[in-house]
Amino acid sequence: MRIAMLGHKRIPSREGGVEIVVEELAVRMVERGHEVTVYNRSGHHVSGKEFDTSRISTWKGVRIKWVPTIDYKGLAAMISSFFAAIACAFGRFDVVHFHAEGPCAMIWIPKLFRKRCIVTVHGLDHAFPKWGRFARSYILFGEWCAAKFADEIVVLNRQVQKYFMEKYKRNTKLIPNGIVPGTKRTAKEITTKFGLSSNSYVLYLGRIVEGKGIEYLLEAYQQCQTDKKLVIAGGASDSSEYMKLLQRSAKENKRIVFTGFIEGELLEELYSNAYIYVLPSDGEGMPLSLMEAMSYGNCCLVSDISGCMEVIGTHGVSFKKGSVEELYQHLQYLCDYPECVKEYRENSAEYILKKFSWDDVVDEWINIYRGEP
Repeated sequence: MRIAMLGHKRIPSREGGVEIVVEELAVRMVERGHEVTVYNRSGHHVSGKEFDTSRISTWKGVRIKWVPTIDYKGLAAMISSFFAAIACAFGRFDVVHFHAEGPCAMIWIPKLFRKRCIVTVHGLDHAFPKWGRFARSYILFGEWCAAKFADEIVVLNRQVQKYFMEKYKRNTKLIPNGIVPGTKRTAKEITTKFGLSSNSYVLYLGRIVEGKGIEYLLEAYQQCQTDKKLVIAGGASDSSEYMKLLQRSAKENKRIVFTGFIEGELLEELYSNAYIYVLPSDGEGMPLSLMEAMSYGNCCLVSDISGCMEVIGTHGVSFKKGSVEELYQHLQYLCDYPECVKEYRENSAEYILKKFSWDDVVDEWINIYRGEP
């Protein structure tokens, strides 16, 4: 098959979970003998132009096309998806795969040219408070277009599946993301850069955006009696004011470390040496950062939202979404009882890698692309 993908920022990249999924899926489709073209967004890396990479035309067999955009919050995705949708409409593709809700505002363009259009809803993006009124309305319009025009809609958790049925009377298919084993590394670069050693810190790693609940984590952590540091790792992603707010609230506490955007071996070291991983998010589709943390054998503490609970099952600890008090209680308990942390660690990696296999995921996607049950 000839497959096109759009809606992400760019690959290869760790600017968000969508980018990781697009790369993993596209590369694996090529390995299965299919032709894949992805439409990368032009412009700067969301965490700053210092993280920009060169424009490439291929990546592990995947063809990469670059489409223009404007580097402005709320407009970048809209403009890039418009040009990508036009290119897909006139391209020789059997399937056009839209990722995320906002870009689906352009799904009608390739549909006019009788293309088979598939949508992955990675999460209910309009619910994130970082968006203004116009951006939120546009994302909701994209969601409506997906419900009306897509040949198939794929969601990542049951809560979103229920949402589409109740709001649009639209059937969706549930296909999770996959995960690969983490590369375990000893603490070297994180010691040099941040003064961190193995088991010496609590880790949040992900985008620094409103809706991720990082403010709850900061408040809960600052009540804890522990010698563990708190590491907040990730880039701001269209929300520099939120980042500044977090940094101001933590500036008096020398145990709190903000690393900024990270990737490569530094990221692997952070996952490998964390005492526990915390994801206090208000909303998720299927958080890849959580899946990655578990693949490194971490004990994970998460909010009790569907996106997190369907990942951890009984192999992690949860607290009531938005409850700083409950988050504090669980955090303090885990800091006080390392034997409990050890128990969760023992089966974490084996569980997540067995449950969420990319090979199984790709098999399901091939059936979706072909329109097979």
